[in-house]
Amino acid sequence: MPVTLTANRYGKSDIRLVTVRRGAERHELRDVTLAVQLEGDFAAAYTEGDNSGVVATDTMKNTVYALAAEHPFADVEDFGLALSAHFLETYPRVTSARVELVEHLWERIEAGGAPHPHAFERAGAERRTAVVTRGAEGARVRAGIEDLVVMKTARSAFEGFPRDRWTTLPETADRLLATAVRATWRYSRPYVDFGRLWREVRRILLETFAAHDSRSVQHTLHAMGEAVLETVDVEEIHLAMPNRHHLPVDLARFGLPNRNEVFVATTEPYGLIEATLRRG
Repeated sequence: MPVTLTANRYGKSDIRLVTVRRGAERHELRDVTLAVQLEGDFAAAYTEGDNSGVVATDTMKNTVYALAAEHPFADVEDFGLALSAHFLETYPRVTSARVELVEHLWERIEAGGAPHPHAFERAGAERRTAVVTRGAEGARVRAGIEDLVVMKTARSAFEGFPRDRWTTLPETADRLLATAVRATWRYSRPYVDFGRLWREVRRILLETFAAHDSRSVQHTLHAMGEAVLETVDVEEIHLAMPNRHHLPVDLARFGLPNRNEVFVATTEPYGLIEATLRRG
């Protein structure tokens, strides 16, 4: 029976990179996890065991460190563009390079009422992300954010949904809305001020979440994505928002009034709401 190799790619994952740029007055810290994936004319390695065109994944790892030394970067998107260009320009058999970057965010410690020049604290679980893909048609960049954990304690409801014999969820006009936002977006142009625009998108997501009169997670998700598209030069945005349920405790069992003030936080099961919004 004939067998055809229809697609292949390979690379190095979970490459850990920490850089410190030591300025005279302050240090700049970056903490990134990367994955590199290459596609191209590598069929012989699979079918014949011929490694003559294979870029060793250990070389990919070393390239990350060497380029980080040669090309200091402020934004992970810029570093992904430099890495993807290197692999296409250096290895003729490579037709496409994909670089995924996750930045673990650090903040400066406040000392004496001012940000310390070289001492930092982790900024929670929130992460900045980017995916850079480069081929013959050029480079494509998607930026993003993960685990942006938010909660609002008013102006959140869920009412008017269908009910059947298995529906037990009560309708509510006043509930806690908590989620961990995951957003990815594509700018209208491949080369932009990545850091400034990332901070702008993050600000819009937070402000819209806080201000929106939510009828459901879906309702608020759409408002957040719409606000980004209306304000920033972004063509498309994908949002995923798990519903981190906070269920009211029935205090009447203890002879106490229910004032919608005491809740139990649950982790599973949970609702997961996703949508992609695009201009036009």
